[in-house]
Amino acid sequence: MSLTKEKKSAIFAEFGGKATNTGSIEGQIALLTERISHISSHLQANKKDFSTHRGLMQLVGQRKRLLTYMQKHNLTGYRALIEKLGIRK
Repeated sequence: MSLTKEKKSAIFAEFGGKATNTGSIEGQIALLTERISHISSHLQANKKDFSTHRGLMQLVGQRKRLLTYMQKHNLTGYRALIEKLGIRK
């Protein structure tokens, strides 16, 4: 089950400022985090689904690249975002 339009716009409204601001780094990272958590729960029930595992690793890598970019350009925003999302404990 993928994310619905309403859920995506709610994520972008919360993290990106507006629901139409889909290009914001914060919104993209939040969306990837939501997708990663959804796929992780799927993989806990389906341990031999290796193609989904590969897709999960690609999403994690993409989120890592976006977080690295944000850390270099907006350190205070980066720290606030990882605190709000609950990643990088």
